Parts: sequence; C-alpha cells; structure tokens
Amino acid sequence: MMNMDQIYLITDIPGYSPQISRLISMMNYARHTTLAATKDLTVAQLDYLMDAESNSIGSLLLHFAAVEYAYQAETFEGRDLTEEELSVWGPALSLGDAGREQIKGNDLNYYLQQMNTVRARTLELFKTVGDDWLSKEEPFWHDKPTNYYFMWFHVFEDEINHRGQIRLIKKRFK
Repeated sequence: MMNMDQIYLITDIPGYSPQISRLISMMNYARHTTLAATKDLTVAQLDYLMDAESNSIGSLLLHFAAVEYAYQAETFEGRDLTEEELSVWGPALSLGDAGREQIKGNDLNYYLQQMNTVRARTLELFKTVGDDWLSKEEPFWHDKPTNYYFMWFHVFEDEINHRGQIRLIKKRFK
C-alpha cells in the first residue's frame, strides 16, 4: 500500500490523478508515523486509560478506520452510515463512554487489520475519480460549504491530531 522509498515525497502515484496522488501521499505519511508510534504495543498498552475521561490507544486506532469508513460513505456514496454500520463503527466514531466500554481486549494486529481494510477500499475508490471530484462541494459541519478535498484532508488531519494523543498516552504508561 505504501511505497516506503517515496514516503517523504508528495508526488504522483501510478493509477491516480495528480491531486488524488498528492492526497494519498499525505495520507500515507500520516499512517506511516501512526504505525511507528504504535509499533509493538501490547494489549494492556492499547487498552490503557490515563483517567476516566480519556481514550485508549486502541480506541483511537479504531477511530481512524471508522472516520475513514464514514467519509467513504459520505463522499463516494452520498450517504450517512446505516444503523447496522453505526452498530459496528459508532463507538469508534464517537469514542467517549461507548469507546471505553466496547473497544478493548484487542491486539495491535486487530486494529491494523481494520485500518488496512478500510484504507485498501479507499485506495480502490480513489482510482474511480479524478481531480475534479475533489472540488465537489456540499454543506458540512454547521452547514458550512466544504469540498471533498477538505473532507479527505480531514481524514488524515484527524489521524495526525490523535496520533499526538497516542504519543502523550505512551508517555503516561504506568
């Protein structure tokens, strides 16, 4: 999925339009740094909670997959998640109490598999669109105009933000 020889290049990727390629390049780098930050974590470390209000690293990893899955539905299918999909992804999307209660006991491979499965689908979907698709606009948060480029920027921007939380949590392991 990632060409490690070009991880520090925002460049063209065969099979994708120029702007989609650049977006994927940025997503790949964000994922690369997430993988480095979580390498070799144990189940106990993935489940660790700093306090009663915090998220675990495992829940944040599943959150990355859930957000990306939700944006696939929104931008490629023009829909919200179904009740069935929310039963699977809801706790990871909202985190909080549901995430703390339901997302635990999984090893790192479980989370990586979820993230990889969703990302593989994203990469296949990106092959079906061109740069003009990124400009498609629709109302978003609080009915503000946005385009698909911003939405997909937000997918990896959210991962980068929460990766900072992961690094903080790791420093607080007891």
